[in-house]
Amino acid sequence: MNIRNDPATDSLYIHLPNRSLVDANQVQERVVPNADARGALLGIDLQHASQRADINNLSVSRLPLGRLQAP
Repeated sequence: MNIRNDPATDSLYIHLPNRSLVDANQVQERVVPNADARGALLGIDLQHASQRADINNLSVSRLPLGRLQAP
């Protein structure tokens, strides 16, 4: 899983598995899930993220963190 913030577009992107994106349909204003050809969820694009959530704080709980990596 990869969580990326793009300050230029004020978007927060949560990327799940490593497959090719085929479909991206907005389900709620500024919330766009991304899917592969079979409809499996690949990620979620939260547009105007700073207006919707406190993106300066990240909390992770109950995840099996085998490897934690920072850019």
